[in-house]
Order: sequence, then C-alpha cells, then structure tokens
Amino acid sequence: MSIKSDRWIRRMAAEHGMIEPFEPGQVRTAEGRRLISYGTSSYGYDVRCADEFKIFTNINSAVVDPKNFDASSFVDLRSDVCIIPPNSFALAYTLEYFRIPRNVLTICLGKSTYARCGIIVNVTPLEPEWEGHVTLEFSNTTPLPAKIYAREGVAQMLFFESDEVCETSYADRDGKYMGQRGVTLPRS
Repeated sequence: MSIKSDRWIRRMAAEHGMIEPFEPGQVRTAEGRRLISYGTSSYGYDVRCADEFKIFTNINSAVVDPKNFDASSFVDLRSDVCIIPPNSFALAYTLEYFRIPRNVLTICLGKSTYARCGIIVNVTPLEPEWEGHVTLEFSNTTPLPAKIYAREGVAQMLFFESDEVCETSYADRDGKYMGQRGVTLPRS
C-alpha cells in the first residue's frame, strides 16, 4: 500500500470524479480575507465543512446510545461559524462528495490549526467503494467555547492505494452509510 501524491489526487478527481467539488491547488484567501486552507496538498486533500451543524447538548439528559440514538441530543444550526460549547462536540459534513475507488483506503486527520486550539476532528476511514459526504465530528477538548468555520479547511484526507483490489468492498456489503448526504447520525 502506498500514500498517493497530489498528481494522483488531481488525476483521480478529473478522470473518476473521486472528489466533487474539487480544488486542484491550495486555497488560502478569498475576497481579500485569510482562510484556513483547503484543496490539494502534497500528499492529501484538505476538505471543507458545510454550513450545517448539529451541536451536542445535554438539555434533554438523554443517554448516548449508538444502537438507539436520540436526535434530540442535538441543536441544529446553519451558519458561517459554529461555536462548540466547552467539553462538547458538534457534527458537520464535508462540502466535498467522495467516491472512493475499490483499491483505495482513505484516512482523515485534523488540521494542525484546529488541533493547536484543542479541537479534534474524528472521522472513521473511508472504505473502498464508499461514497458520500463525510460526516465530521469536532470535539472541543477545552474548558472554553471553540469556533469552527464553514466553507474553510477543517481536515485532511490521505489516500492509500493497495497493490491489489479488496475481496469485499463497502458497496459489496451494502454499507449502511453508503451515499449519505448531509450530517448522518448513527444508524443501527
């Protein structure tokens, strides 16, 4: 298995629609203002989050149960910024829609700008032949409110190509998160 470079990422986006919309270079400014960068980097792709957030709240004192998740544990917000309460988290999704090839595994890591502020990005691997918007979890590990910016870079995707095709892909298993759009809550 090998990590893939910027040339490979640009080729896969152009020829196979692996990432849509796709930015072939790094974007650091727009309309004269500084952004947290997004787009193609040396060995990855920096994704942006949409302007729709689900902010975790304990107002209903629900039990967090992945087999029977209570959606009332979230407050919905549509905004250019999301303020995450101290020691809490928010969900969002990537502006980019992904189509992962059968011989590729994709790993998501947080950007250093957010990590240095105590904001952790958590995403499970994007398996071979999975497609959809990626649901992102932002954990605020600090005792202070933390800010996330919509339509700016939030995490980096790394692509690992295998020298052989997997026997069973996510699509073959009819994975429950296949084709997800928007923020997708736990499914049992």
